[in-house]
Amino acid sequence: MTGPDVHTLKARSIHAVAALTIALITPLLVSSSAASRTAAAPLPPVHAGFDYQIGGAYPPPAGVSVVSRDREDSPARGIYNICYVNAFQVQPDELDAWEPDLLLRDDNGDVIIDEEWDEAILDVGTAGKRDRIAARVNGWIDGCADNGFQAVEPDNYDSYERSRGRFGSSAAMAYITLLSEHAHEKGLAIGQKNTAGLARFRDDTGLDFAVVEECGEYEECDSFTEYFDDNVIVIEYTSRGLATACAGWQDSLSIVRRDLDVAPAGGDGYLRRTC
Repeated sequence: MTGPDVHTLKARSIHAVAALTIALITPLLVSSSAASRTAAAPLPPVHAGFDYQIGGAYPPPAGVSVVSRDREDSPARGIYNICYVNAFQVQPDELDAWEPDLLLRDDNGDVIIDEEWDEAILDVGTAGKRDRIAARVNGWIDGCADNGFQAVEPDNYDSYERSRGRFGSSAAMAYITLLSEHAHEKGLAIGQKNTAGLARFRDDTGLDFAVVEECGEYEECDSFTEYFDDNVIVIEYTSRGLATACAGWQDSLSIVRRDLDVAPAGGDGYLRRTC
């Protein structure tokens, strides 16, 4: 991504994937030993004050000790910082920066677009393409580490659901495993973004914690706590979602409500609420 804008937000439903899709995962996974979760960096503190600032950085509100910011923003001083990376899709103004064959295409050769966010989907369907895409994204992860972030949040793990069947969850998992291994090598923790149906494979993929949008709204928070325990950060966008998340997990998880555009403080529509 080229900088904070509203299109960084991926406020999507995180419904569990179909059982048939999950059944196809194992053959493409690297061994769990290769993807082992060696705690190269501390995880975000649990049940902490959290702020989601991927739409633009601003001074953390009082009580916040964990923040997620876009990879092109600087980390906040004195607290735990998570680096947001759009790892599976491409924003419109970055299309020319990618080799054409790495963009997922339909039978007519047209680039397949996530229409909700007007973002091209990267083609992680083969090992060769995964390696090439990971080489670029891992360069961004290097930047996160060099800038002083403690963790990385690779977005759009669920892009296979929008791939029109051209690649599945197994390919997404094999690709994110490459990112996990590199993040750990750089001393960063790495979070699973949404995608409840793949949470049970966290040990295979090397993911350390979860960043979850609207699990209260869709009553899926326990799908993540089952596998990540209290290492789950929750972002809600509705009063109902916040109320549900707070009713079930306010004593154990980091929970915040933000406006849908994730506007910086003082910007139009800015909203932030906690339990």
